[in-house]
Amino acid sequence: MFLADLIRAMGERVTLDFIALASYGKSTTTSGEVRMLKDLDFGIEGRDVVIVEDIVDTGLTLNYLQDILRARGPRRLTTACLLSKPARRRVNVKVDYIGFEIDDRFVVGYGLDYDELFRNLPHIGILGAGGEPGA
Repeated sequence: MFLADLIRAMGERVTLDFIALASYGKSTTTSGEVRMLKDLDFGIEGRDVVIVEDIVDTGLTLNYLQDILRARGPRRLTTACLLSKPARRRVNVKVDYIGFEIDDRFVVGYGLDYDELFRNLPHIGILGAGGEPGA
């Protein structure tokens, strides 16, 4: 949802591609191991690339992604995220644009999920102890 709102504000000459990475699985804590589930469909050499992340937590996934994409020779690589949890950082990772910094809570909604659930919520909520989103 963040990407959809952001892309509407970027103008007409924008293309999109998607890469899927995972480090959480069915847990609320990262495994520490990043896996690529889907690679890009198009090359990025010589292009201006903006990585759009919903949330930057430990920084492990974003750091992994930035390394992969830098090796592919973009003209410029920047990162934008909706939410940042600086208290959880395990690696120093550069984020150029941050919407909001949040405390160390597991959040869902507005595209963020827990075990593929709650992405469709129109707001961001804190996941409760029973696996249900709160306010």
